[in-house]
Amino acid sequence: MSAAGPPQGANWFPSGGRGQSVAATVRKRWGTTMNIAVASPTGGTTIVIDVAAFVRTLSFDVLPAEVVGQGKRCVLDLIGVAAGGSRMPAASIANTYAATQMTSRDAEARLLFDGRRASRAGAAFAGASTIDALDAHDGHVLTKGHAGVAALPALLAAIDGGAECGGAEFLTCLVLGYEIGTRAGIALHASTADYHCSGAWNALACAAIVGRLLHLDGARLREALGIAEYIGPRGQILRVCSHPTMLKDGSSWGAHAGVTAALLARDGFTGAPALTVEDDDARLLWSDLGTRWRIREQYFKAYPVCRWAQPAIEAALGVQREHGLAADEIAHINIDTFSEAVALGSGRVVPETTDDAQYSLPYPVAAALVFGRLGGDEIVQTALADPRVRRLLDVMTLTEDREFSRRFPSARFACVEITLKNGRTFRSQPAEARGDPGNPLSDEELREKYFALASPVLGHVRAERIERVVNALPDNSALSTLLEDLLHPAT
Repeated sequence: MSAAGPPQGANWFPSGGRGQSVAATVRKRWGTTMNIAVASPTGGTTIVIDVAAFVRTLSFDVLPAEVVGQGKRCVLDLIGVAAGGSRMPAASIANTYAATQMTSRDAEARLLFDGRRASRAGAAFAGASTIDALDAHDGHVLTKGHAGVAALPALLAAIDGGAECGGAEFLTCLVLGYEIGTRAGIALHASTADYHCSGAWNALACAAIVGRLLHLDGARLREALGIAEYIGPRGQILRVCSHPTMLKDGSSWGAHAGVTAALLARDGFTGAPALTVEDDDARLLWSDLGTRWRIREQYFKAYPVCRWAQPAIEAALGVQREHGLAADEIAHINIDTFSEAVALGSGRVVPETTDDAQYSLPYPVAAALVFGRLGGDEIVQTALADPRVRRLLDVMTLTEDREFSRRFPSARFACVEITLKNGRTFRSQPAEARGDPGNPLSDEELREKYFALASPVLGHVRAERIERVVNALPDNSALSTLLEDLLHPAT
C-alpha cells in the first residue's frame, strides 16, 4: 500500500457525493459515532473513517515497509532506554510499588526488566516508569511529549497478562498506539490552554492497544477511549520542567489509566465521548488515519536529557569540536534559546539528582563540554559532583531569543557563545537537535545508542540477542524470545 493513498479494508467506508468539504458528515459533539468524512485524494468519492473500526481492524498487511521499519526502530530504542532506566532510583521505587500494591487476583503480568508480577495496569505503570526514568525515549514535536514510553509497556502487559498476540500483531499494535496517541496529543494541546504531561494523551494509545487485544466491539472501544481521556493525568508539565522530580512526564499513570480504561469498558463501564477524538475541532487530525503515518514523524534522542536542552548541547559540542576547545579554557558560556528551554531546571540550577540533571539546560551543556559526550554515565551522581562541571555552571548565562520562542514547538533552536580565558570568543550558528525526521540519527547511531544503554545492564550477549529478535519481527518465535528477555530481571 502506498502511504499517499487510502488503504482498502474494513475500516474504510465510501459514501456518495462529490466535492464535499472535509468532515462534511462528521458527527456532532454529543453524537454516538466516531465517523469522520474526508474528501478523497482524487476529489471524487468521499471516504468516511471510523476511528474505532480503524483500531479494531488495522492489518499488518497494509502497513508500508517504512512504517514497519520505524516500528522496529522505536521498539529497540525504547528497550535500550528501559535497560538504562532500570538503574535509576525512580524505576526501582515504581517497580516495588507495583509489585506490592498493584497486584491482582485476575490476570497478572511480569514487570519490564524486573520479573516480579503485578496487575496488567500495574505492570504497564511500572514499565512506563522504567522507561521514563531515563529521558532518552522518542517523541513528537507537536505533542511536546511521548507516545512509545506508555504504549510499549501497555502492550507487553496485555500480552503477558494473557492476550493472544503474534509478531505481526505486536508490530501492528505498536504502530496503532503511535497513530492514536500522537493525534490525541496534538488535539489536546490545541484544545486546552494548560500544557499537560504526556500521560494525559498517551493513555488513549494504551486504551486503543489493550481494547484491540481484548477484542472490544466498536461501542465499547469508544467508551474505553473516553474513559482514558477523562482519567488520564493532566499533570502540569512546566512545573516539573522548572522543578524536576521523579514525576517526569506522567506517562506511568497514562499507561495505568489506558489499561484500566480498556478493562472497565470491557465490563460495561461508560465514558464516551473522547473529545480529542470526537470533537468537531479535532476532526481534521483524524482524517488521515492510514494515509499519514505519525510514527514516521517521531524523533529519537541523541542524549538522555529533555529534548529542549538538546539544541544547546549540539551547538556547544559543535563549537568545541570545531575549534578544539578544552573545558578548562572556558571563562564564560552564553546560551540563546527559546523560553521553555531557558526555564528548564531553573528551580534547581545545580542538580543534586539524576532527575534534576535530565530536566536541566545548564547541566547537560556543561557536562558535554567537560566529558566531550553525554550518555547515561554523564547524568549519574558521580558526574553531577564533578568540580569541572560545577565550575562551568557558575560561568553560564541563559537568554531567551524571541524568534526561537516564536518558532517553538515545531522548531527548536539554540545558539551558544563561548568565551575563553584569553578573551577569544566563538559563537555557533543556530543549532537544532539531531534525531528529527529532517535531521535523523542514522541506524548505526541508534544502534550505538542502544548498546551503550543496554549492554552495561543486560550484558552484551543478551543485548545482542534482543537486537536480533527485534530485527526478526514479525516472526512469532522472535516475539516469544523477546518477551522472555524483556520480562526477566535486568541482571
